[in-house]
Amino acid sequence: MVSKAKLALICLTAACGIGATLQASTPASAQSGAASWYGPGFQGRRTANGERFNTHAFTAAHRSLPFGSRVRVTNTANGRSVVVRINDRGPYVGGRVIDLSQASARAIGIHGVSRVRLSRL
Repeated sequence: MVSKAKLALICLTAACGIGATLQASTPASAQSGAASWYGPGFQGRRTANGERFNTHAFTAAHRSLPFGSRVRVTNTANGRSVVVRINDRGPYVGGRVIDLSQASARAIGIHGVSRVRLSRL
C-alpha cells in the first residue's frame, strides 16, 4: 500500500517533469549526440544483423539497441525527424551516437555530422 506521503511525492515528481528527465537519460528510451551517415561504399554489404545494407532504406547503426528497434531521429538544428530501423552496429567513431543510412540522413538535412536527439519508439 502506498502512503499519502509517497503518493504526494510521486505526483510532485510527475508534475515537475522529474520522471521524464530520468527516463530521458536512459539509453533505451532517449539519447542525444552527434550523428553521421554511411552510404555508397557499404551498399550491398552485410550488416551486423545479416541483411544487405541498402543506402536508400531508412535504417541506422547503433551500438546497443536491439536489431529491429524503431527510433525517431530528430536533427536539433532544423527540427526535422525520420523514423529508422536499427539493423547494424556502430558508429565506431568516438562521440557519435548513431550512424544513419544516406537516405535517412538526407531526409533530415544531415550532410556530414550533426547533433540529433533519439527517441526509441
